[in-house]
Amino acid sequence: MKILQSIEEMRAASRAARFGGLRLGFVPTMGALHQGHLSLVRAARAQCDAVAVSIFVNPTQFGPNEDFSKYPRTLERDRELLDKESVDLLFVPALEEMYPPGATTWVEVAALGDKLCGKSRPGHFRGVATVVSKLFHIVEPDLAFFGQKDAAQVAVIRRMVRDLNFPLEVVACPIVRDDDGLALSSRNAYLSPQQRKSALVLSRSLLEIRNSFAAGETTAAALVETGVRLFAQEPAVRLDYLQIVDPDTLEPVKAITRTSLVAVAAFVGQTRLIDNLLLPG
Repeated sequence: MKILQSIEEMRAASRAARFGGLRLGFVPTMGALHQGHLSLVRAARAQCDAVAVSIFVNPTQFGPNEDFSKYPRTLERDRELLDKESVDLLFVPALEEMYPPGATTWVEVAALGDKLCGKSRPGHFRGVATVVSKLFHIVEPDLAFFGQKDAAQVAVIRRMVRDLNFPLEVVACPIVRDDDGLALSSRNAYLSPQQRKSALVLSRSLLEIRNSFAAGETTAAALVETGVRLFAQEPAVRLDYLQIVDPDTLEPVKAITRTSLVAVAAFVGQTRLIDNLLLPG
């Protein structure tokens, strides 16, 4: 596995792969890797001839009172995990490499950037779209792999790719969960044992909504209320949002007549977690 720190090195390595006729898959991450990330790497390996991964904790997607400074950074462990997965290229740029002094250009997906997490975290998706667009320009992959857990992010990036004519395909991969049902997240490391137990209300609420839908309920408001009732029984968890939306536009739907996204975000202590499911699905 080649470890590359400069944009120039990364571009040269990825172009060499493509000029060699290799189909290049790319997995952008912020590190602190878990099995969810590794599932993306394995999907990339299955569909591509060469795999590139980036590790960069992007400051522009964090709000002023969020956890950028304490976000887990485990580069040596991450490197070992990726080496075992036979990753070809690992891009680990410094902050100054990605954001040179005086940088003032942003990428903003206006129609989607203020929905779901974008509404709760103003500027978040502007930071995501900006850094991902930069990474796409640097790596120039054929396919880019993202987790379905970040469904709103997937929608934002797909729209950006379409609108800006990036010559690549965005692949969304299934959510990976622990045995107890909690969706894997780097932020799960912040949870105490009791908080982790409380956090299960996110996946439990989604399961209850799925069961209600399977029993014949299709009205979005009634389905949402089914999930909200469970949060009312878990005082240690503060619900941020629970919405049913179109998975492409992130606009609310009144009834489930086609594939819809059930998305939830909540605070467990100071830790903000997200989860979702698709109905039907």
